[in-house]
Amino acid sequence: MSTPHQEVEDLLRELAPQVLGVLVRRYGAFDACEDAVPEALLAAALQWPEAGVPESPRSWLVTVASRKLVDQVRSEAARRRREDALAPATPQSALLAHSADAVPASDRDDSLALLFLCCHPSLSAPSRIALTLRAVGGLTTAQIAAAFLVPEATMAQRISRAKQAIKTAGTTLALPEGSHGAERMATVRHVLYLIFNEGYTATGGTDLTVPELSTEAIRLTRLLHRLVPEDAETAGLLALMLLTEARRPARTGPHGELVPLAEQDRGRWDRGLVTEGVDLISRTLPRGRVGPYQLQAAIAAVHDEAEHPDATDWPQVLALYDLLEQFGPNPVVSLNRAIAVAMVQGPAAGLDLLTKLESDKRLAQHHRLLATRAHLLEQLGRHQAAARTYREAAGRTTSAPERRHLTHRAHLLENPA
Repeated sequence: MSTPHQEVEDLLRELAPQVLGVLVRRYGAFDACEDAVPEALLAAALQWPEAGVPESPRSWLVTVASRKLVDQVRSEAARRRREDALAPATPQSALLAHSADAVPASDRDDSLALLFLCCHPSLSAPSRIALTLRAVGGLTTAQIAAAFLVPEATMAQRISRAKQAIKTAGTTLALPEGSHGAERMATVRHVLYLIFNEGYTATGGTDLTVPELSTEAIRLTRLLHRLVPEDAETAGLLALMLLTEARRPARTGPHGELVPLAEQDRGRWDRGLVTEGVDLISRTLPRGRVGPYQLQAAIAAVHDEAEHPDATDWPQVLALYDLLEQFGPNPVVSLNRAIAVAMVQGPAAGLDLLTKLESDKRLAQHHRLLATRAHLLEQLGRHQAAARTYREAAGRTTSAPERRHLTHRAHLLENPA
């Protein structure tokens, strides 16, 4: 049962990007607006659980954030010129009236435009991720830093540089049109995909997953899907996340150890997420042109619908990977396809494909290529070679749980008794 504090927190997370969008559209100063919104959210978090949620919570937040912004501008002599441009933009009645929450703010929801702004082409991928989590996701700098295992000061500098880059580029809160809009939408999806992946399998640290990141990626992708319900690839991305996230409860053992897909207790999978994901991708695939996220979701659905590993329809999985490869060279897709080939045609056929992948510099030194090779060698009964390869893979991963898992597999092969 949710508490008033939890209900308020959920509401604030939903409203945060909308409030920031209103302020940025009104004032244009993204960096200053982004600093003002958290103060309004904090005020609401302290007042609403006791006093009750206002009749128009977004309008309340916009009013308080506007006051914070104008106060901030007025208090800094160095920004005196900006005050002349910012302060008149809000009617005095909106700044002074205590009952402003009773008057709804504009119905415009700028969350999509805000996502586009945070994923601006002038920003690096890490900056896009950090700014999206901060401005649209509502995570604090400390939370983002902890998720990515970097000092808070480092993450603060990254976010600050990202906001400065947006300011320098002179971008406005607007939806790009034509081909630019399609490109930026693809970038937004990719950023959300990266956030989810980092949460589902952390690239470093002592824990296999960072649930907060995956949960936030799903929440933001739900938001994006609600804003562009006809975009098939966004629906595919959401379905992929849901079908993958459904397995999280079974991905780790009692001590945090990694449990491979074939060894997971499928009774622990979240069947609600599986049902939702399968339903979404089933409705999306027939609608129009199929894209990579839709195909990945379809593959995840095949796995999730199998009651046990032996029931997996591997020929269908392989056919889907064949289609996925047509969207361009992708070493990770090729690696996963090699696994599907091994399951359909035998481990020797899979090893032949891995040999070809070793020439790809993007994958040649990756621990997952070695781990897959070790697994196929183990299936062929070449246990000594498999053990050596498992240990080599363990030496290349930065994830402690993956390292322990790979080392354990090597140990079992070296000590069969």
